[in-house]
Amino acid sequence: MIGIGIDIGSTAAKAAVLSLGQDAGEKPALLFTHVEPTGYSSVDASDRLSRALGKDGYDVGAGHVVATGYGRVSVPYAGKVVTEITCHGLGAGWLFGPDGTVVDVGGQDTKVIQLKGGRVGKFAMNDKCAAGTGRFLEVMADRLGVSQGQMSELAAAGVPTKISSMCTVFAESEVIGLVGRGEPKQNIARGVIESVVSRVATLASQAGGGAPFFLTGGLCENAYVVRRLGEALGSPVETCPDARYAGAIGAALKGLFLP
Repeated sequence: MIGIGIDIGSTAAKAAVLSLGQDAGEKPALLFTHVEPTGYSSVDASDRLSRALGKDGYDVGAGHVVATGYGRVSVPYAGKVVTEITCHGLGAGWLFGPDGTVVDVGGQDTKVIQLKGGRVGKFAMNDKCAAGTGRFLEVMADRLGVSQGQMSELAAAGVPTKISSMCTVFAESEVIGLVGRGEPKQNIARGVIESVVSRVATLASQAGGGAPFFLTGGLCENAYVVRRLGEALGSPVETCPDARYAGAIGAALKGLFLP
């Protein structure tokens, strides 16, 4: 039996396939993952994921498909839709363990979720306009004329420059002003990342989350951000490349047990 999870985010669309083992207590196996930009249409993104799954022999028409994320209602072949909080909690629990605090930095928002015994306890989300999301980092990297990876490399060599605005648009104006005043690029990059890290750490405290911390979402392979976030939280942050698929994995876990 397999479960297929579809996570249509504001920036990236992801799919994951899990299968149940032969033994009752065996952990489901991750068979397939796929990610691509969501683009303009969530419906088109869900179609592209369907085709990608089909190429690997996974038929979404066979059932056991659960959708989550920003565009979850745009997946016509899903047998069920489930909230992002539930799926990210389930996926992180499968990846890292049943107890801890999940930090998901998404394109549109950032979520902090308490996990206790594999179940979601308290959670907190930032405002969509807050300068603490993956989209904020994309915008700032574009403004600096670098990739997100290059921005992290610059930040590691810089001295923090304060970026105070809570809104991405106004924060971008701050960055433009800093550039105009001749502030070194590495200092601006450091300020951008410190801005995100401090807001995520504040959100974690609002959710009452404690160690261990698990990072999911598109920043899971950004070693500098992971390190700085751990320092801000006062405890190392666990993550792995598959953590960007946490929402899809959680949805696939739900799919395993659809009737």
